[in-house]
Amino acid sequence: MRRLTKRLNTIYGRLFPVFLFSLLGLLLIVSLVYYQRATEQVREQVGTLAEKNMSQTVALFEQLLDGYDSVTKTLGSNGELMRLLRQPYPAAGSSAQIQAERRITDILGAIFYSRSDIVGIHILADQGKVYSFVRSTGASIQTYPDKPWFAELRRSEGDIRWLGVYPESLMSGWSARPVFAFGRQVFELENLKSVGYVLIEVEADAITSAVSNASVGQNTQVAILDGASNDIIRTGTEDEAWRSVPPGWPGLLQSGKIRSYEGGDWLLTAAQVEKNGWTILRASPQSDLKLELRETQQFLLTVIVALIIAATILSTIVSRSFSLPFKRLVQQMKQVETGNFKGQVHIQSYQEINVLVGSFNRMVREMDGLVEDIKQASISEKNAQLQALQSQINPHFLFNTLDMIYWMLDEREDDRLEGVILALSKMFRYSSDWEEGARVRLRLELEQLKSYLTIIETRLGRRVLTQIDVEERWLDAPVPKMILQPIVENAVKYGLEPLREGGTLRIYSEADEENLHIVVEDNGAGMDAVTLRRLEILLDYPPAAARHVEGGRIGIGLLNVQRRIRLTYGDTYGLTIRSIPGTGTKVRVTFPIPEEEDFA
Repeated sequence: MRRLTKRLNTIYGRLFPVFLFSLLGLLLIVSLVYYQRATEQVREQVGTLAEKNMSQTVALFEQLLDGYDSVTKTLGSNGELMRLLRQPYPAAGSSAQIQAERRITDILGAIFYSRSDIVGIHILADQGKVYSFVRSTGASIQTYPDKPWFAELRRSEGDIRWLGVYPESLMSGWSARPVFAFGRQVFELENLKSVGYVLIEVEADAITSAVSNASVGQNTQVAILDGASNDIIRTGTEDEAWRSVPPGWPGLLQSGKIRSYEGGDWLLTAAQVEKNGWTILRASPQSDLKLELRETQQFLLTVIVALIIAATILSTIVSRSFSLPFKRLVQQMKQVETGNFKGQVHIQSYQEINVLVGSFNRMVREMDGLVEDIKQASISEKNAQLQALQSQINPHFLFNTLDMIYWMLDEREDDRLEGVILALSKMFRYSSDWEEGARVRLRLELEQLKSYLTIIETRLGRRVLTQIDVEERWLDAPVPKMILQPIVENAVKYGLEPLREGGTLRIYSEADEENLHIVVEDNGAGMDAVTLRRLEILLDYPPAAARHVEGGRIGIGLLNVQRRIRLTYGDTYGLTIRSIPGTGTKVRVTFPIPEEEDFA
């Protein structure tokens, strides 16, 4: 449990679920939106297809009815037929009667054979006879029937009457299959007098074939609703779909309009046929209509599973790309904690992480350099102390001896030599009080420098003129001990001693907003460019340079001064040198301006 908690508190342990759940949440939202939109589009497509299909079915059905209407009109427009039906009957059994009846049935036979779906054609003449041509017996002559459908036919005034579908033939004696019957009253064209009625029976399969185009699936059921009786004329044997038809539906269905109704497991569609007022009904199982939707669901489910796997992999990669650099950084930090400053973190990641890693590497390098500098400074400080001890040779004895010489010269009134001895005594006393990292007031450093300059002026006489112009406000500023004398000593030794006369040495102060500068300037021999550049390189890298300088007491030289200043204040402070051959040299010592409490 603790191990799991520790793992969850890592960057990877926290970033991974954040990225994963964010991607999965986005995926869920997109999937829901896509599924909803796909469902709407499927429903719209199914609805559009159903309406288009139903519209085509109605058009085909009306085209079929137009063909049947045309057959009845063909009979009504046959002049010979109308003439034969209009003329008085010949004597019964006469040859004229036989010829007239044969001619009428021949005309009916010609129409009968013009279409393969006709079961029988009947002319119910006003004179009382019925002329027929049927599939089972051919031509025949019957008497008027006394049937309910004939009453409907007699109500015709020239318009076609669609009598409907009957389980067997009305007058043809054909009972093999149902028939579809229709007819109209026919008129003699010259005086528009009625000559009788025409009744045509066709196979009911022609009706079912015409509406079969409405089927949109293997399990679709199609039926016709009689406009007069509202009876359902089924085109198949199944009746399960029609149990879901609500009472009174489709109700007030207008011609040319299509209505849909979702009843349980069935989608019902209805369209009215303008020609006869019938309604074509179609019942499609919801399962068939949702087949495309199920395919969409399966496709979406497959895509979701693939995207979940991709999201998991992407979250792992992104989380590791964040956590791996930090993990390596932590490992290297642990090495630094043990004192190993030599290691470096090498990784290429995001820019911000690269900056962090680069900063850490620089910090480790600088810490390694600082540790090395501290070691070198400690060694140099110890060497300086050792050299100071070696040079003291029992300081108290030396001080007492110098005091004795001073009083002997005082008795002889040799003031010049007296001043030299006194200055030398002060220098020894100042340099013998050495502590590691010692700092003194600037006025004490200048007093020491004056003692040194007294000896130099005595030795060189009028060849050197010295001047100290340091502002009073900086005299109590704390500075590292013994930093000015090595600079003045170099100026005298290499710049002023080669001159025969006219040498000047000036020590003065300058200040800006952040820094205090003590300048040592001479008008001596100066340095050539090569010597100046070498010295600048040595001063820029004092720890490394100190290991390559041959000979000399570097502990109290320029390098020692530069190193102690930088160890105390930082690499932005220290010595800067400007020199022109034959003109002179200017050495600027830079310190940070002390705080007010440092002057106390």
